[in-house]
Amino acid sequence: MAIIEWKKENKVAVITLCNGENKQHLDFAMELKKTLEEVENDAEVNAAIITSADEKAFSMGVDVDWVQAKMKEKDADSIKYFMYGMNDNFKKLMTFPVPVIAAINGHAFGNGAILTCACDFRFMKADRGYFCFPEVNMSIPFLPGMLAFVKKAIPLQNFNKMYLSGARLKGKQMKEYEIIEKACEDDADLMKTALEFAGQFEKNRKIFTEHKKRLYKDIFRIMDEEDKEYIDTLSLFV
Repeated sequence: MAIIEWKKENKVAVITLCNGENKQHLDFAMELKKTLEEVENDAEVNAAIITSADEKAFSMGVDVDWVQAKMKEKDADSIKYFMYGMNDNFKKLMTFPVPVIAAINGHAFGNGAILTCACDFRFMKADRGYFCFPEVNMSIPFLPGMLAFVKKAIPLQNFNKMYLSGARLKGKQMKEYEIIEKACEDDADLMKTALEFAGQFEKNRKIFTEHKKRLYKDIFRIMDEEDKEYIDTLSLFV
């Protein structure tokens, strides 16, 4: 079964996470990289949407069972490849030559929520799904790069509440916290709204990419220079 699929609707690439709860591991990171490259190489695409095929979950974040199994196997390389791979995907999204929109149709926890923050815009259902950073309850600190780019998506005072409390927010609260563009009524309204929003973009790819590179250059420096220490030593838990 595919982990990620994509198709075009007019000039919008719809990227669908289709592996149940879409927990993230090395195969997920590699498949996301491949998918983003395919979308980027399609010159007809003017915007991209990331969503999930699961009715309840957008992405439940890092597959902790997979990480712990690799630790037991003393397979540190796979964990490092996964973490560097996801960082590469986050950077790819933040320099993508077309707008990337997260259509959050279910729970987005941990790295699933972080994935949406690497996107340019976010929409979420109002009727189902929580957005949460549960790491404070799991003794898992964010990497410095994660802290840097999540704050581009969430106003600092609101992120502070979420990061330190592990609070779960629904769509209406997400709109109040200025994290999403709109809290949509249901699945159909979410995709209709995201596609309409995506359809308004037809920007020159070179200037769009350059805008993003300059806007986020300090974030990329942190990811390149500061994350390495934590990934290479596998300092993942406290």
